[in-house]
Amino acid sequence: MSRIEIGLWSFPVLLLLIFLRIPIGVAMAVVGFGGAYLLNGNSLMMLSQLKHLTYGEFSSYSFSIIPLFLLMGHFATLGGMSAGLFKAAETWLGHRKGGVAMAAVGACAGFGAICGSSLATAATMGKTALPELKRYGYSGRLATASLAAGGTLGILIPPSLILVVYAMLAEENIAKLFMAAFVPGLLAAIGYMICISIYVRLRPDCCTSRAPATWSERLTALARVWPVLVIFGAVVGGIYLGVFTPTEGAAVGAAGTGLVALFSGALTWRGIGEAILETASSTGMIYLILLGAKMFNNFLALSGLPMAAAGWAEGLTLSPWLILVAVLLMYLAFGCVMDSLSMIFLTIPILYPIMSGLDFGLPPGEFGLWFGVIVLIVVEVGLITPPVGMNLFIINALDPEVPIAETFKGTLPFVLTDLIRVAILVAFPILTLGLVRLVY
Repeated sequence: MSRIEIGLWSFPVLLLLIFLRIPIGVAMAVVGFGGAYLLNGNSLMMLSQLKHLTYGEFSSYSFSIIPLFLLMGHFATLGGMSAGLFKAAETWLGHRKGGVAMAAVGACAGFGAICGSSLATAATMGKTALPELKRYGYSGRLATASLAAGGTLGILIPPSLILVVYAMLAEENIAKLFMAAFVPGLLAAIGYMICISIYVRLRPDCCTSRAPATWSERLTALARVWPVLVIFGAVVGGIYLGVFTPTEGAAVGAAGTGLVALFSGALTWRGIGEAILETASSTGMIYLILLGAKMFNNFLALSGLPMAAAGWAEGLTLSPWLILVAVLLMYLAFGCVMDSLSMIFLTIPILYPIMSGLDFGLPPGEFGLWFGVIVLIVVEVGLITPPVGMNLFIINALDPEVPIAETFKGTLPFVLTDLIRVAILVAFPILTLGLVRLVY
């Protein structure tokens, strides 16, 4: 086989290993090592590269942002901020038809702004909101689907862990990427609320409404979420004002959520230990995937496949927009069998050089931001699509009385909402890039 053919065959082999339930990081490392051995005939180069890659990647100061954002999310969960956010949203929206489910989505958006993880947002808000949704007679399908969809806002509302990973892989500015994701994140929350509003009007028997809260109750509930606003403002505002770097902003956020949890009385020594252990475990998993992806992508570079693919794409007479649609459809298909972080690590180093070489009428500095946000939204859809929709299983575990098939069916309107949003953002890049152009 030629070098390019070896590169092509690596993908079905990699997918086979993933289907055999081998961890994605290990699978990519094995395929990368084996492929490089086939290309060079010896293992010395890969063994030497493994030594240099491990130190070169993980000693980078910029990668410390990952455990800091993870720790921030764990402290936010321990501090009980989810309950305050949901209560505030419920007092303002709960009296509307479908309002408690809308409040859950709004609270997910707020919690995502200080958490950065979809799975943590879904799990935390599920524990808080599911009892209230049941209390007001929401059907199991609508309750679980709303929370599963709302949880996806955790990776889109900045600061977002996956946005950080994308920025590192594509060598994009993290602060600009956060700003580019802000309007699409708001559109996502609004779109989900509109979806709930339409759903409850088509099926009025699926829920009831709570009595309107008084203005005193609303203002009191709103006052209780000030820590979230302060932390979000300090992290995001500090980054954009140049007070500190994104990594320093992550440290400020972790310290802020930790102090809130401490003063609320929810943070014990045992809780601190558990948060640190969970952060270390998640960081180790992410770093393993990063190392495996680096080995696999180095092998692909040796095979010449990315350059050949980029030349092939540029030589096509097809419209760049048609190629973009094909790439987004590929992400939707991958989302059915792979988790979001693995997709980003596996595909961005290969697809980004190809897509950035096509003419979409955007400056190079803006294309990466626009493409990253669109990819993130499509990856987000994979969190609520079977058979590997992680948010669906998390919410279903919190309410096992609801059959998983019902949750799957309930998410279909939200998936449609996501696809409509992707189409709008593709057609109107200004929605993604407007704030970036205004500030920078």
